[in-house]
Amino acid sequence: MSLSATNPPGTPSADSAAAQLELRLPDLPATQRLAERLAARLEPGFVLFLSGDLGAGKTTFTRALLRALGYTGRVKSPTFTLLESYELPSFRLYHFDFYRLSSDRAWLDAGFDDYLGGSGVVVIEWPEHASASLPAPDLRLRLDFDATAGDDARTARLDAGSPRGLACLKALRAAGAAC
Repeated sequence: MSLSATNPPGTPSADSAAAQLELRLPDLPATQRLAERLAARLEPGFVLFLSGDLGAGKTTFTRALLRALGYTGRVKSPTFTLLESYELPSFRLYHFDFYRLSSDRAWLDAGFDDYLGGSGVVVIEWPEHASASLPAPDLRLRLDFDATAGDDARTARLDAGSPRGLACLKALRAAGAAC
């Protein structure tokens, strides 16, 4: 996995550069190592948004994240149930998939807002399907196919939305190519 910090368009400041990170993930083990590194930074109340095309690896990433947190049971995609919950030693992880939401407020109508900012960690796939009504996450992770680097290669773009998100990016930078 190679690291390269990027600045958002039009914002070249050091603070902006610290809030973003782009990673090259050449294969599935690199994606799993990224999940392991992020798992070490998760704490109750943390919110992670996962975006990317169908098949880009959002659920695979979440599965690796759960494994790194010590979960040994079956990890299912919440595509049809919208929510899968996992009891972990330090907190509960709530894995949402908003792909099938009928409106950007459907998650609120279902009462899912009660899970954000609480005592668990929240991972939301397809947050763009509810973007108008979702609060900002601690961290956004976008996985994209990188066909020029091989069938299993991905590019991961991470954007911090809070001090906790910035701490995650700082830890990833400190880990460097060892991820």
